Amino acid sequence: MKAAAGDRITIRGTTVESTDRHGLILEVKGTDGAPPYHVRFDDGHETIIFPGGDFVVERNEGGP
Repeated sequence: MKAAAGDRITIRGTTVESTDRHGLILEVKGTDGAPPYHVRFDDGHETIIFPGGDFVVERNEGGP
């Protein structure tokens, strides 16, 4: 998986009760777009994440 700062992410809910989480990649900590990613979620929470199978990257074609 590759991503860049400015890309949007979605983490899919894994149960019926859980909702999807959406955020913005602020910084790519790995090399060549590889994880981990510094992400700010839409609720303002920031964290460093290593994505799993429930993780989708929406490329920002216009740049950061």
